[in-house]
Amino acid sequence: MQHFTKRGTPRALAYEAAGLAWLGAAGAAPVVRLVEQRGDTLTTARLAPVRPSAAAAEDFGRALAVTHDAGAPAFGCPPDGWAGDGFVGAAPLSLASDERWGRMYAEQRVLPYARQARDAGALAAGELAIIEAVAQRLAAGDLDDEAPPARLHGDLWSGNVISTDAGMIMIDPAAQGGHRLLDLAMLDLFGFSHLDRVFAAYAEASAYLPDNWRQLIGLHQVHHLLVHAVLFGGGYGASAARAARPYR
Repeated sequence: MQHFTKRGTPRALAYEAAGLAWLGAAGAAPVVRLVEQRGDTLTTARLAPVRPSAAAAEDFGRALAVTHDAGAPAFGCPPDGWAGDGFVGAAPLSLASDERWGRMYAEQRVLPYARQARDAGALAAGELAIIEAVAQRLAAGDLDDEAPPARLHGDLWSGNVISTDAGMIMIDPAAQGGHRLLDLAMLDLFGFSHLDRVFAAYAEASAYLPDNWRQLIGLHQVHHLLVHAVLFGGGYGASAARAARPYR
């Protein structure tokens, strides 16, 4: 089998390896096979992309629900075998555990990046005010539901799901415990092949989606839009504020 090796900082690659192992232990949504992580290199099986099919998308949606339902000890927690914080893309990621999702999302996923984006000039004062208003509701529990913590990929945009002859396979996780809508929102954020089929199959397989889950997708995109604002600037800060506005 051919291998693919990438380089990075040892801690970031070790976190990625821990995430692959944790997600793979669920035995559901496939992850790329980890060969070795040593120092500043991480080696996995090399994947051969193919054109994505609707059937593969449905299989992936069902399997992702099972992976999520394998659970996590708390919202915001790290994958098994990992201590300390992690990374989402090139940005640091807090992995402090919390028993309440809304408080974790506000304090660890929204406000830190909003303030960094403001300081970098990527988020205007009025846009920050919108996001802070939503964070206040989140921290108060107004947007919580009864779903338990899910086992998340954490950075599930289309580039991190490779369609192969063996089905859709996840790579490059920012694994964490959290709300299952975070992964679904990331699939939606930049577009995904046969997304409606993924969502329909996922909804059939999951017992934990809130009734209005499609109307909550934007709320769960705020975090990643803010991360992009911090890393890349551009219009991502304004996009984060637009996504947050309906939930004030």
